[in-house]
Amino acid sequence: VQLVESGGGLVQAGGSLSLSCAASGSIFSLNVLGWYRQTPGNERELVADISSRGMIRYADSVKGRFTISRDNAKSTVDLKMNNLKPEDTAVYICTARDGTSDYVDHWGQGTQVTVSS
Repeated sequence: VQLVESGGGLVQAGGSLSLSCAASGSIFSLNVLGWYRQTPGNERELVADISSRGMIRYADSVKGRFTISRDNAKSTVDLKMNNLKPEDTAVYICTARDGTSDYVDHWGQGTQVTVSS
């Protein structure tokens, strides 16, 4: 399985960015696609994920500002980020798991999002 992210970059606080991730390979068992983020010295944290049936989880810190969506036919997952804050600065990593637990089976390489104040 390969997860390839695109998007990210530098934006001012209050701005918006969109991330996209395309999954390829043996993806038939990948029920849940999502995004984690990581900052230096910290553990990866869940940002949002979405199941193939459309069940969604968001971190409390992004609720109301971020929107996750997926296209099952294209095996893609997108993250629309609005009203970005400096504390959203992180490497955002696309993830995939089979959904039987919270264990993440596959990780992308990550894409940097930087929010300036």
